[in-house]
Amino acid sequence: MFPSVLIVDDEPSILQSLGGLLSDEGFEILTASNGYEALKIIDKESPDLVLLDIWMPGIDGIETLKEIKKDNPYIQVIIITGHGNIETAVKATKLGAFDLIEKPLSIDKVIVSINNALDFRRLEEENRYLRKKTIEKNSISGKSKPTEFLRKQIETAAPAETYILITGENGTGKELVARTIHHLSPRANQPLIAVNCAAIPEELIESELFGHEKGAFSGATTKKVGRFEMANNGTIFLDEIGDMSLKTQSKILRVLQEQKFHRVGGSRTLTVNVRVIAASNKGLEEEIEKGSFREDLYHRLNVIPIKVPALRQRREDIPLLVDIFLAESARQNQTTLKKLNSRALELLCSYPWPGNVRELKNLLERLTIMVKKDIIDESDLPDSYYPGGAKRTELVEPQFLLMDDFKEAKKAFEKEFILKKLHSNNNNITKTAKTIGVGRSYLHKKIKKLK
Repeated sequence: MFPSVLIVDDEPSILQSLGGLLSDEGFEILTASNGYEALKIIDKESPDLVLLDIWMPGIDGIETLKEIKKDNPYIQVIIITGHGNIETAVKATKLGAFDLIEKPLSIDKVIVSINNALDFRRLEEENRYLRKKTIEKNSISGKSKPTEFLRKQIETAAPAETYILITGENGTGKELVARTIHHLSPRANQPLIAVNCAAIPEELIESELFGHEKGAFSGATTKKVGRFEMANNGTIFLDEIGDMSLKTQSKILRVLQEQKFHRVGGSRTLTVNVRVIAASNKGLEEEIEKGSFREDLYHRLNVIPIKVPALRQRREDIPLLVDIFLAESARQNQTTLKKLNSRALELLCSYPWPGNVRELKNLLERLTIMVKKDIIDESDLPDSYYPGGAKRTELVEPQFLLMDDFKEAKKAFEKEFILKKLHSNNNNITKTAKTIGVGRSYLHKKIKKLK
């Protein structure tokens, strides 16, 4: 399908000559002799691009451009003028014109400008598609009342520029909420920089957040750009902010108040425009009473508080989450898509989930890898997912002790050992590997072999 171009000019000779030349180049041509006519054609035909003369009777090109961009922001507009000046160019550009071409027209310049504008439009469409997919990927799944309320809070808070404090237990999805807020905000096309405050040593946190100059301390062989600087014009997500020292908290407070800071070892004041989203699994009010968290920083961050519900508070979402995680795990591990039978699903829905959504996701990934059948039944679930923590009295003696073949017994022991350790670590493969003293990739391969 050929790109459509609307030419708007009050000179019939321009419409005829320019239209003929562009038609020969393979464009589908529409014409209008004034702004009113152009707006009607745009509403009806929605062309890919508009070539718009700036000096016309009635509403001129600038006013027509305003109307086009108001209702059709993604249509590219190239301004044609016989009296080009800097003021007109600046005004047209601010209103959204892609380019400005002076008369007498050079067909080569016109074609280059049209192709550039159409390429830009395609990039915009790709960006909108990718942004949509990103929002879908980071969307909060579920239809329970707590989830619907959380989703409404996110949709209300996202367009604002104010600070947000997200609270909730470990594994509830606080970072997912932060990413969703960012992708729904006016800063969506700018960076989102995440900082896990609990994972950075105290002696390095200031350098990580604010950067440092070369030679600022031993080992600072080059200049380092900090996370706040990286997040300029975007969003910074300070996860587990309750684990920050009081010293670092005071510096964070100053940055939030002034949006200014110095790199470590530097004297130059850097100014940033950053939206801050913070999260904590701790009760910060209790931390304030203990004297381990600054009350002024808490009030600065807690402009819009969002509490993420625990999984046990949104049990109606578990069947949907199970389907999502099983499909995701099958795709990642290149295995067949598995399902849970009704009894297994019933047990998962009644389990208290101390590790929340993260525990559910890890469990289902483990079951996808370890269970050979297409249907996962209740016998495949670890004992702790049964009421009272035990499923079968006949399994008191380990099965591998009843085997005569050493290799088979060893394999059965390894499977039982790995399953137990995975469960005690909330099905977290990385944590389990560290606990039993092996590498994550080795444990992952071992789990696949035991499948």
